[in-house]
Amino acid sequence: MKINILCIGDIVGKPGRRILADKLHELVKQRDIDCVIANAENVAGGSGLTKQIYDKLLKYGVNLITLGDHAYRKREIIETLEKADNIVRPANLSPAAAGKDWAIYKTQKGPAIAVSALIGRIFMKPADCPYAAIDKVMGQLSRQADIVVVDMHAEATSEKIAMGYYLDSRASIVFGTHTHVTTADERILPGGTAYITDVGMTGPHDGVLGRKAENVIKSFRTAMPFPFEVATGDIRLNGFLVTVDTFTKRAEKIERLCLKADYTETPYDSDDGKPEPLSSF
Repeated sequence: MKINILCIGDIVGKPGRRILADKLHELVKQRDIDCVIANAENVAGGSGLTKQIYDKLLKYGVNLITLGDHAYRKREIIETLEKADNIVRPANLSPAAAGKDWAIYKTQKGPAIAVSALIGRIFMKPADCPYAAIDKVMGQLSRQADIVVVDMHAEATSEKIAMGYYLDSRASIVFGTHTHVTTADERILPGGTAYITDVGMTGPHDGVLGRKAENVIKSFRTAMPFPFEVATGDIRLNGFLVTVDTFTKRAEKIERLCLKADYTETPYDSDDGKPEPLSSF
Protein backbone atom coordinates (compact mmCIF):
# COMPACT_ATOMS: atom_id res chain seq x y z
CA MET A 1 0.00 0.00 0.00
CA LYS A 2 1.14 3.54 -0.76
CA ILE A 3 0.76 6.24 1.89
CA ASN A 4 1.25 9.97 1.24
CA ILE A 5 2.62 11.97 4.18
CA LEU A 6 2.93 15.75 4.25
CA CYS A 7 5.49 17.29 6.66
CA ILE A 8 4.96 21.02 7.22
CA GLY A 9 7.69 23.34 8.48
CA ASP A 10 7.59 25.77 11.41
CA ILE A 11 4.19 27.53 11.43
CA VAL A 12 4.71 31.18 12.37
CA GLY A 13 1.92 33.19 13.98
CA LYS A 14 -1.48 34.10 12.58
CA PRO A 15 -0.23 34.36 8.96
CA GLY A 16 0.97 30.76 9.11
CA ARG A 17 -2.30 29.61 10.61
CA ARG A 18 -4.39 31.44 8.06
CA ILE A 19 -2.70 29.87 5.05
CA LEU A 20 -3.23 26.46 6.64
CA ALA A 21 -6.89 27.27 7.14
CA ASP A 22 -7.20 28.43 3.53
CA LYS A 23 -5.09 25.84 1.73
CA LEU A 24 -4.62 22.62 3.71
CA HIS A 25 -7.97 20.85 3.27
CA GLU A 26 -7.92 21.34 -0.51
CA LEU A 27 -4.27 20.31 -0.71
CA VAL A 28 -5.00 17.09 1.20
CA LYS A 29 -7.85 16.32 -1.16
CA GLN A 30 -5.97 17.15 -4.37
CA ARG A 31 -2.80 15.22 -3.49
CA ASP A 32 -4.48 12.28 -1.71
CA ILE A 33 -2.58 12.98 1.52
CA ASP A 34 -3.12 10.42 4.26
CA CYS A 35 -1.36 12.16 7.15
CA VAL A 36 -0.29 15.75 7.88
CA ILE A 37 2.54 16.36 10.36
CA ALA A 38 3.35 19.96 11.34
CA ASN A 39 5.90 21.68 13.55
CA ALA A 40 3.95 24.21 15.62
CA GLU A 41 6.41 25.65 18.12
CA ASN A 42 6.16 29.19 16.69
CA VAL A 43 2.44 29.30 16.01
CA ALA A 44 1.29 31.52 18.94
CA GLY A 45 2.51 35.09 18.56
CA GLY A 46 5.65 33.74 16.90
CA SER A 47 6.75 31.56 19.81
CA GLY A 48 5.03 28.67 21.59
CA LEU A 49 1.63 27.00 21.31
CA THR A 50 -1.65 27.50 23.17
CA LYS A 51 -4.51 25.05 23.69
CA GLN A 52 -6.84 27.18 21.58
CA ILE A 53 -4.45 27.24 18.64
CA TYR A 54 -3.72 23.52 19.07
CA ASP A 55 -7.44 22.89 18.57
CA LYS A 56 -7.45 25.12 15.48
CA LEU A 57 -4.57 23.21 13.89
CA LEU A 58 -6.51 19.97 14.22
CA LYS A 59 -9.54 21.65 12.65
CA TYR A 60 -7.41 22.85 9.73
CA GLY A 61 -6.39 19.25 9.00
CA VAL A 62 -3.15 18.66 10.92
CA ASN A 63 -3.01 15.10 12.30
CA LEU A 64 0.25 15.09 14.27
CA ILE A 65 2.10 18.02 15.88
CA THR A 66 5.79 18.34 16.75
CA LEU A 67 7.52 20.95 18.91
CA GLY A 68 11.09 22.11 19.48
CA ASP A 69 13.01 24.45 21.75
CA HIS A 70 9.93 26.65 22.32
CA ALA A 71 7.78 23.73 23.46
CA TYR A 72 7.06 25.29 26.86
CA ARG A 73 7.05 28.99 25.88
CA LYS A 74 3.30 29.08 26.61
CA ARG A 75 2.86 27.23 29.89
CA GLU A 76 -0.83 26.62 29.26
CA ILE A 77 0.05 23.97 26.66
CA ILE A 78 1.66 21.71 29.27
CA GLU A 79 -1.64 20.03 30.21
CA THR A 80 -2.29 19.26 26.54
CA LEU A 81 1.23 17.86 26.14
CA GLU A 82 0.60 15.50 29.04
CA LYS A 83 -2.86 14.32 27.93
CA ALA A 84 -3.11 14.49 24.13
CA ASP A 85 -1.95 11.56 22.01
CA ASN A 86 -1.17 13.50 18.80
CA ILE A 87 1.51 15.97 19.92
CA VAL A 88 5.16 15.45 20.90
CA ARG A 89 7.96 17.47 22.40
CA PRO A 90 11.61 16.56 21.67
CA ALA A 91 12.31 13.05 22.92
CA ASN A 92 15.80 13.97 24.12
CA LEU A 93 14.64 16.51 26.69
CA SER A 94 14.81 15.46 30.33
CA PRO A 95 12.71 12.36 31.14
CA ALA A 96 10.99 14.58 33.71
CA ALA A 97 9.88 17.11 31.06
CA ALA A 98 6.15 17.27 30.34
CA GLY A 99 4.93 15.61 27.18
CA LYS A 100 5.37 12.49 25.10
CA ASP A 101 8.31 11.11 23.12
CA TRP A 102 6.14 9.86 20.25
CA ALA A 103 2.60 9.93 18.91
CA ILE A 104 0.66 7.70 16.51
CA TYR A 105 -2.02 8.50 13.93
CA LYS A 106 -4.04 5.71 12.35
CA THR A 107 -4.79 6.63 8.75
CA GLN A 108 -8.15 6.01 7.08
CA LYS A 109 -6.42 3.44 4.87
CA GLY A 110 -5.37 1.50 7.98
CA PRO A 111 -1.57 1.87 8.46
CA ALA A 112 -0.43 3.68 11.61
CA ILE A 113 2.06 6.52 11.33
CA ALA A 114 4.25 7.45 14.29
CA VAL A 115 6.13 10.70 14.75
CA SER A 116 8.92 11.59 17.14
CA ALA A 117 10.90 14.81 17.49
CA LEU A 118 14.50 15.44 18.48
CA ILE A 119 16.35 18.63 19.34
CA GLY A 120 19.91 19.34 18.27
CA ARG A 121 22.78 20.16 20.64
CA ILE A 122 24.94 22.42 18.44
CA PHE A 123 24.14 26.13 19.05
CA MET A 124 21.08 25.04 21.05
CA LYS A 125 20.14 24.83 24.72
CA PRO A 126 21.44 21.75 26.59
CA ALA A 127 19.66 18.48 25.81
CA ASP A 128 20.26 14.77 26.22
CA CYS A 129 21.83 12.66 23.48
CA PRO A 130 19.45 12.56 20.49
CA TYR A 131 20.91 9.25 19.26
CA ALA A 132 20.26 7.44 22.53
CA ALA A 133 16.80 8.99 22.72
CA ILE A 134 15.74 7.95 19.23
CA ASP A 135 17.13 4.43 19.70
CA LYS A 136 14.83 4.08 22.71
CA VAL A 137 11.86 5.47 20.78
CA MET A 138 12.44 3.20 17.78
CA GLY A 139 12.49 0.20 20.10
CA GLN A 140 9.14 1.19 21.57
CA LEU A 141 7.57 1.79 18.16
CA SER A 142 8.75 -1.38 16.46
CA ARG A 143 5.42 -3.17 17.00
CA GLN A 144 3.09 -0.19 17.21
CA ALA A 145 3.55 1.74 13.97
CA ASP A 146 3.81 0.85 10.30
CA ILE A 147 5.73 4.01 9.40
CA VAL A 148 8.01 6.17 11.57
CA VAL A 149 8.68 9.86 10.89
CA VAL A 150 11.26 11.94 12.78
CA ASP A 151 11.43 15.74 13.03
CA MET A 152 15.05 16.78 13.66
CA HIS A 153 14.75 20.28 15.16
CA ALA A 154 18.28 21.65 15.00
CA GLU A 155 20.42 24.62 14.04
CA ALA A 156 23.40 22.91 12.44
CA THR A 157 22.92 21.31 9.03
CA SER A 158 25.63 18.76 9.80
CA GLU A 159 23.72 17.55 12.84
CA LYS A 160 20.54 17.09 10.82
CA ILE A 161 22.29 15.27 7.97
CA ALA A 162 24.06 12.96 10.42
CA MET A 163 20.74 12.03 12.01
CA GLY A 164 19.28 11.34 8.57
CA TYR A 165 22.00 8.81 7.86
CA TYR A 166 21.78 7.36 11.37
CA LEU A 167 18.08 6.62 10.87
CA ASP A 168 18.38 5.53 7.24
CA SER A 169 16.31 2.34 6.75
CA ARG A 170 14.85 2.59 10.28
CA ALA A 171 12.66 5.68 9.81
CA SER A 172 10.72 6.24 6.59
CA ILE A 173 11.09 10.04 6.80
CA VAL A 174 13.52 12.39 8.55
CA PHE A 175 12.78 16.07 8.05
CA GLY A 176 14.58 19.05 9.55
CA THR A 177 13.00 22.12 11.16
CA HIS A 178 14.05 25.16 13.23
CA THR A 179 16.06 27.27 10.76
CA HIS A 180 12.93 28.32 8.79
CA VAL A 181 14.74 28.34 5.41
CA THR A 182 13.88 25.60 2.92
CA THR A 183 16.87 23.59 1.76
CA ALA A 184 17.18 22.08 -1.73
CA ASP A 185 18.72 18.76 -0.67
CA GLU A 186 15.63 16.54 -0.58
CA ARG A 187 16.57 12.95 -1.40
CA ILE A 188 15.94 9.31 -0.68
CA LEU A 189 18.89 7.89 1.24
CA PRO A 190 20.37 4.47 0.32
CA GLY A 191 18.28 2.63 2.93
CA GLY A 192 15.03 4.15 1.68
CA THR A 193 14.60 7.06 4.11
CA ALA A 194 13.21 10.30 2.67
CA TYR A 195 15.33 13.20 3.94
CA ILE A 196 15.47 17.02 3.81
CA THR A 197 17.67 19.25 5.98
CA ASP A 198 14.99 21.89 6.50
CA VAL A 199 11.44 21.77 5.22
CA GLY A 200 11.12 25.54 5.58
CA MET A 201 8.63 27.86 7.24
CA THR A 202 4.87 28.23 6.92
CA GLY A 203 4.14 31.91 7.43
CA PRO A 204 5.32 35.35 6.28
CA HIS A 205 8.55 35.48 4.26
CA ASP A 206 8.92 39.27 3.89
CA GLY A 207 11.06 39.60 7.00
CA VAL A 208 13.70 37.63 8.90
CA LEU A 209 12.57 34.07 9.65
CA GLY A 210 8.96 35.24 9.91
CA ARG A 211 9.64 38.39 11.95
CA LYS A 212 9.61 42.03 10.84
CA ALA A 213 13.11 42.92 9.69
CA GLU A 214 13.50 46.32 11.37
CA ASN A 215 13.87 45.18 14.98
CA VAL A 216 15.87 42.09 14.03
CA ILE A 217 18.40 44.35 12.32
CA LYS A 218 18.44 46.68 15.33
CA SER A 219 19.19 43.73 17.59
CA PHE A 220 22.03 42.53 15.39
CA ARG A 221 23.51 46.05 15.12
CA THR A 222 23.25 47.05 18.79
CA ALA A 223 23.29 43.71 20.68
CA MET A 224 20.25 45.04 22.56
CA PRO A 225 16.92 43.22 23.02
CA PHE A 226 13.94 44.26 20.90
CA PRO A 227 10.52 42.66 20.43
CA PHE A 228 10.46 40.54 17.29
CA GLU A 229 7.01 41.09 15.80
CA VAL A 230 5.57 38.63 13.30
CA ALA A 231 5.80 39.86 9.71
CA THR A 232 2.72 40.07 7.48
CA GLY A 233 3.57 39.64 3.79
CA ASP A 234 4.67 37.01 1.26
CA ILE A 235 2.86 34.24 3.12
CA ARG A 236 3.77 30.71 2.07
CA LEU A 237 3.03 27.15 3.12
CA ASN A 238 6.19 25.06 2.85
CA GLY A 239 6.03 21.29 3.02
CA PHE A 240 7.71 18.00 2.14
CA LEU A 241 5.41 15.42 0.51
CA VAL A 242 6.55 11.79 0.67
CA THR A 243 5.05 8.59 -0.70
CA VAL A 244 5.94 5.53 1.39
CA ASP A 245 5.38 1.85 0.63
CA THR A 246 3.91 0.40 3.84
CA PHE A 247 5.24 -3.10 3.07
CA THR A 248 8.89 -2.14 2.59
CA LYS A 249 8.64 1.06 4.71
CA ARG A 250 10.81 2.74 2.06
CA ALA A 251 10.10 6.15 0.58
CA GLU A 252 9.37 5.94 -3.12
CA LYS A 253 8.72 9.55 -4.09
CA ILE A 254 9.53 12.95 -2.55
CA GLU A 255 8.52 16.49 -3.47
CA ARG A 256 9.05 19.93 -1.97
CA LEU A 257 5.84 21.97 -1.90
CA CYS A 258 5.46 25.76 -1.68
CA LEU A 259 1.99 27.33 -1.79
CA LYS A 260 1.72 31.12 -1.81
CA ALA A 261 -1.12 33.23 -0.45
CA ASP A 262 -2.46 36.21 -2.40
CA TYR A 263 -3.05 38.44 0.63
CA THR A 264 -1.33 40.11 3.60
CA GLU A 265 -2.76 40.64 7.06
CA THR A 266 -2.09 41.97 10.54
CA PRO A 267 -0.02 39.53 12.60
CA TYR A 268 -2.02 39.21 15.80
CA ASP A 269 -5.46 38.25 17.01
CA SER A 270 -6.93 37.49 20.42
CA ASP A 271 -5.43 34.01 20.77
CA ASP A 272 -1.95 35.03 19.66
CA GLY A 273 -1.08 37.26 22.58
CA LYS A 274 1.67 39.83 22.38
CA PRO A 275 5.01 39.50 20.56
CA GLU A 276 7.93 38.18 22.53
CA PRO A 277 9.20 40.94 24.88
CA LEU A 278 12.83 40.20 24.08
CA SER A 279 14.68 39.23 20.92
CA SER A 280 13.83 35.60 20.28
CA PHE A 281 13.23 33.20 17.39
